[in-house]
Amino acid sequence: MNLAYRLRPQSIEEFFGQEHLVGEGKLLRKMLKEETLSSMLFWGPPGSGKTTLAHLIAKATKATFHHLSAVETGKADLMKIIREAEEQKKENKDTILFIDEIHRWNKAQQDALLPYVESGLITLIGATTENPSFEVISALLSRSRVFVLKSLNQEDLGKIIQKALTDKERGVGKYKKTLTPDAQELLTRLSGGDARILLNALEMAATTYKEKKITPEIIKEIFQTKSAGLYDKKADEHYNIISAFIKSMRGSDVDAALYYLVRMLENGEDPKFIARRMIIFASEDIGLADRGALIQANEGFEAVNKIGMPEAQLVLAHITIYLAAAKKSRAVVNALGRAKQAVYDLPNEPIPLHLRNAPTAFMKNLGYAKDYSWKEGKVGPEEGLSFLPDKLKGKKFYE
Repeated sequence: MNLAYRLRPQSIEEFFGQEHLVGEGKLLRKMLKEETLSSMLFWGPPGSGKTTLAHLIAKATKATFHHLSAVETGKADLMKIIREAEEQKKENKDTILFIDEIHRWNKAQQDALLPYVESGLITLIGATTENPSFEVISALLSRSRVFVLKSLNQEDLGKIIQKALTDKERGVGKYKKTLTPDAQELLTRLSGGDARILLNALEMAATTYKEKKITPEIIKEIFQTKSAGLYDKKADEHYNIISAFIKSMRGSDVDAALYYLVRMLENGEDPKFIARRMIIFASEDIGLADRGALIQANEGFEAVNKIGMPEAQLVLAHITIYLAAAKKSRAVVNALGRAKQAVYDLPNEPIPLHLRNAPTAFMKNLGYAKDYSWKEGKVGPEEGLSFLPDKLKGKKFYE
């Protein structure tokens, strides 16, 4: 059980940060005090306290609490909880369902949740690092109160550090370690406002190193270990950084793209994962505006695969600069989207007779392949006929 888990606040009084929500007289604290809970969404960066707040709310209300991770669960898990909630309701007991990373549930999964939120069978608490306006269906959004959490500031993180260093039961107080002011400043800065990252690093400093005084050198060494505890490839930050990387290339900001590339590599990201995303980017965001982009990206992946780290960093930087600087076009992805919509609207349109294969005389007599030419100077249907089915004649997908 790691330090971040052990040190999780047991009451709202132990909770550091988010004073605008849980401070005396603030809305969320009032809701807890008066037990007037409604479904809610916590939107904020990783390590800002979303999960902790959900647990504290459940504890304060004495409701039955269920915790689902949207990455690992789906509709079947939800329905199991719904059945339990129905039994609890018979005994006048409330049910709180906390869904971590709710933005990773698709529309169908969120739709399945809606009737039970609407009826009040469950009180939903959803946590997301993404803007819920874009990632949560409007019906669910309209029935939930959105609370915006902020990254923890220096003062909040300082309080968490002191709690961890002095608490002998739940913290690392038994090691009798101290943190120099410079080391604390560096630790809070490198953790980026994420309490989990901060506590994982602090625990490593307290348990792995013999020195009683934790110095900036120790903090630097820990953050250079690329420990999975500091950068979990299944966690939000993994998706946040790759998203920033892609969006920087899309916006042709070479410097920002390089920054996020290096940040991923320094945190131990798989270079082949980055290279694969660049191949997708080459078609999705550049397409035919630069016909060499897909070739470059694919060759970049092959080179990364052959060379490996650390030299593969040069290849990734090379391709990042190329893709970020290239002209951009969404024509390919837009054309694909329009074609998909046409198939959705008209999924089973008969293939025009003149485009059908006619391997037998019987099929030729039925008109298969009639009025289609394949000869010098003329390939395709006769004038007035279309390659597309009749109902789609003249339809343009690619612009």
